[in-house]
Amino acid sequence: MGRIVKSRGVMVGAGVVVLLGVLAVAQSTLDRVAAQGQAAVEAPMFEVDPFWPKPLPNAWLIGMTIGIGVDDRDHVFIVHRPDTFTARTEIGLATDPPTAEFCCRPAPPLLEFDPAGNLVNSWGGPGEGYDWPGSNHGLWLDHKGNIWIGGNGPNDAHVLKFTRDGKFLAQFGKPGARQAPESGGKPVFQANSHDPSNFGRVAKIFVDPRANEAYISDGYLNKRVAVIDADTGVLKRYWGAYGNKPDDANLGPYNPEAPPAQQFRNPVHCADVSNDGLVYVCDRPNNRIQVFKTDGTYVSEMFIARRTLGDGAIWDVAFSKDPEQRFLYVADGKNERVYIVERKTMTLLTSFGDGGRQPGQFFGVHSIATDSKGNIYTTETYEGKRLQKFAFKGMGKVTTMHQGVLWPRQTQ
Repeated sequence: MGRIVKSRGVMVGAGVVVLLGVLAVAQSTLDRVAAQGQAAVEAPMFEVDPFWPKPLPNAWLIGMTIGIGVDDRDHVFIVHRPDTFTARTEIGLATDPPTAEFCCRPAPPLLEFDPAGNLVNSWGGPGEGYDWPGSNHGLWLDHKGNIWIGGNGPNDAHVLKFTRDGKFLAQFGKPGARQAPESGGKPVFQANSHDPSNFGRVAKIFVDPRANEAYISDGYLNKRVAVIDADTGVLKRYWGAYGNKPDDANLGPYNPEAPPAQQFRNPVHCADVSNDGLVYVCDRPNNRIQVFKTDGTYVSEMFIARRTLGDGAIWDVAFSKDPEQRFLYVADGKNERVYIVERKTMTLLTSFGDGGRQPGQFFGVHSIATDSKGNIYTTETYEGKRLQKFAFKGMGKVTTMHQGVLWPRQTQ
């Protein structure tokens, strides 16, 4: 009897071994199929160009860089804040009296670079006939070659339009329009997301050439997308989150555990229109992109880095340059990365970047744009104060959700 039991034990043990082997092979096959499926996903590939742009002349420095645009010649324009240097020693030649013999001074607010990274023009600041923003914010190159600039200073309730050489064309809105009667000796600025003539601290402008309409991300005080005629500035329509009527009530701090907010939080940071007529709105502190038709009809939303607090994760978007605009690039200045999203399905494919000051890293990546060749350009605010180029290297297989720093590949 003992021999029979032992034999059965051997048989059972052998069966278990065989079964485990089969399971191991099956799991290995599943892992290989999953890996192949992941590898089959393709996305645009990039490398940082550490030599772009070239050094600025005149011992110039750039401050918080909070707007970028690319024109039809692939010239890159940025707007920055010349008054955002944290130490007087940074601008020694600009002090009175100068504290340095050779360095440094703030560059003019608007800088233009050619495709090779050479500075080819500079201008901007207060002038006759218009009110320069108290705090520059956002820049757009429209289909007529004009430059739009917004402002998110406490007193800013307007946008400006210039030629790309700096000739003033138009101002829509009046600074100070949002200022209420003083309270305790300090100005109080009130939101009014239903104002037909003024804005509330604009974050960005996007001009749709098909309808000649400017989409205003309005913004840091108001909580709406406002659409105006790009020639006359007349307000045509506006809306809040989910296409709701905007409500300027304070929603309180963002809570990732709470149901999605039915209104935008400040700031509404972008409203860009795709070739197929969809509006992508950066609801920055709510960590979401909301998608609308151009009439304000809500379509869908996508959350990214949903547990991000404070500044939020959705700072700016740009479209890939293929005719279908297959990909959406999303700048996240809180987590210091750029996301690559398949636009049709709003699926996150991969991301790149890291926190830091080396090429390919970010400190407050704020604005993003693309040129005709598919290259990406980014600007950085806060103490980043920088413009970077990420060269398009064609399509490649996605092998990791986050690529880190896209340093140039070593060549033998």
